[in-house]
Amino acid sequence: MDKQIIGVGPHPEPWPTDSKYDPELLENGDKYNVIDKYRYWKMSAVKADLDKSRNKLHIAIENWQHDFNIGTIVRSANAFNIEAVHIIGKKHWNRRGAMVTDRYMNIVNHESVDDFVKCMVAEERQIIAVDIIPGAVAISQTKLPERSVLVFGGEGPGLSDEILKQAERVVMIEQFGSTRSVNVGVAAGIAMYIWVQQHVLK
Repeated sequence: MDKQIIGVGPHPEPWPTDSKYDPELLENGDKYNVIDKYRYWKMSAVKADLDKSRNKLHIAIENWQHDFNIGTIVRSANAFNIEAVHIIGKKHWNRRGAMVTDRYMNIVNHESVDDFVKCMVAEERQIIAVDIIPGAVAISQTKLPERSVLVFGGEGPGLSDEILKQAERVVMIEQFGSTRSVNVGVAAGIAMYIWVQQHVLK
């Protein structure tokens, strides 16, 4: 089997002169995992263009244990062009799973749940916790608010009691197998897509 070619090679001359293009990428090729529209663009130019059409949804992740899934969630948030990602707790997180997509995102750090809640109240945004716990409502039966922030906990411990007390509601993703829960990175992608179905693809 032939080796898959990632990206594109050097841009044929003459090069485009628009300031959004990165001279280094034009000369050496673009190996980033971006759609064709953004080939040879500077990262700052890609982010600026995405900012013009962000979906209103926000995502939040509690980061008390340096969860490796955060990168996966950020990558999914980029795929759905989510307006912002909030990291609650430790500022540093494993960016490997994000595959550089964090550079195209608006990422906000909050030292505590209280700081995060105050920010959401100021933005008039409804906090929706996503966790498979007693009392949670099936997400398929829930109309997610347009101005919502979907909050996810760490792999294993789930959401903290502190954030659950602040959530307007708790929703869960229905499951039918033997495992207690799906991976939080997978769960975040499913929940984001459901919001997109309700507010973007309707």
